Amino acid sequence: MLRMISTRVATSVVTLFLAAFFVFFAVQALPGDVAEQLLGQNATEEAVATLREQLGLDTNVWVRFLEWLGNAVTGDFGTSLVSGASVSSTLWTAFSHSLLIAVPAIVVGITVSLLLGILAGARRGTGTDSGVSVLSLIAMSIPEFVVATLLVLALAIAIPVFPSVVLEGPDATFGDLLPAIVLPCITLVVAMGAYIIRAMRSSTIDGLATEYATTATLKGVPRRRVLWRHVAPSAVLPVLPVVSINVAWLLGGVVVVESVFNYPGLGKLMIDSVSTRDLPVLQAIAVLSAVVYVTVNLLADLLALAADPRQRTLHQPRRRRSTPTPVPQEDLR
Repeated sequence: MLRMISTRVATSVVTLFLAAFFVFFAVQALPGDVAEQLLGQNATEEAVATLREQLGLDTNVWVRFLEWLGNAVTGDFGTSLVSGASVSSTLWTAFSHSLLIAVPAIVVGITVSLLLGILAGARRGTGTDSGVSVLSLIAMSIPEFVVATLLVLALAIAIPVFPSVVLEGPDATFGDLLPAIVLPCITLVVAMGAYIIRAMRSSTIDGLATEYATTATLKGVPRRRVLWRHVAPSAVLPVLPVVSINVAWLLGGVVVVESVFNYPGLGKLMIDSVSTRDLPVLQAIAVLSAVVYVTVNLLADLLALAADPRQRTLHQPRRRRSTPTPVPQEDLR
C-alpha cells in the first residue's frame, strides 16, 4: 500500500514538473516581443532594451526557467506586467472567489447526481429512469452559456430574484459576492451533474447484475438493502474518475460561466490576462490549474485504493510456486 501511494505521488510530481516546463516554454514561444508590446510601436530601441533588462528577458531562457521554477515552488510567480501587483496575491484572490461558487456546486452537484444516478439505475426501464435520463441528456447537450443565459432571463429579468452580473471587481468582499453566486452555482451543477448521473446509472445497473447482488436477492434480502448497503458503495468507485475530472474542472476556473456573470474568479482573470498579454499571470494560472487537476486525481486514486481492496492487491507480484525437490532414483527402489 505504501509503495503504491509513493508511486502515485511521484507520478504526480513528475506530471507537475512537465506541465510547468511546457507552460513556460509555450509562453516563451509566443510571437512578438513583450517589451515592444508594453511600450508601444513608437518606443525607441534604447527604451525597449532597458525594459527587457528590467524584465530579465535578456538572459538565457534556461536560466529564466530555473529561476521561475524555483520561485514558483515557493509561491512567488513574479509581478504582473499590467498592474504591477504581485501575481500570487492576484491569483489567490481570484481563486478564492472561484472557490466560493465551486465548493457549493461540488457538494450539491455530486450528492444530487449520485442519488439520481442510483435511482435511475435501480428503476431501469421505468418512467423515473426515462425522465432522469432525458433530463441528463438535455443538460449534456446544452452549453453552459445557454444555461446561464436562460437562468438570467428567468431569475434575474422575468422574476428579479438574483442579480444577473457582479458589478464589483476583483476587490469585492464576501458580502458583495454572496447574492451573486446562486445563478453561477446552479449553472455549474447542471453542467457537471449530467455526466455523473449517466456514469452512476450505468455503474448501478452493472452492480445490480453481479452475482453477489443476485444471490442476496434470492436469499430474501430486501432490494432496498441490497441497493444501498452492497451495490451503491461498490458502484461509486468506477464513477470516481468522472467526479474528479468535474471537480478539477470547477476548481480550475470556469471561463464561460464566470464571463457570462462577470464574476471575478480565476476564469475571468485568465480572459483579462489573455487580452492584455499579461504573461506572468497566464503562467501562474496554467500552473495552478495543473496543480488542481493533479491533486484532485491523486485524491481520487488514493480514495479508490482505500475503499477497494482489490486495487491494493492488483499490482502485487505473484508468489512463485515452490518446485518439489526431485527424489533420487535409488531412493525409489
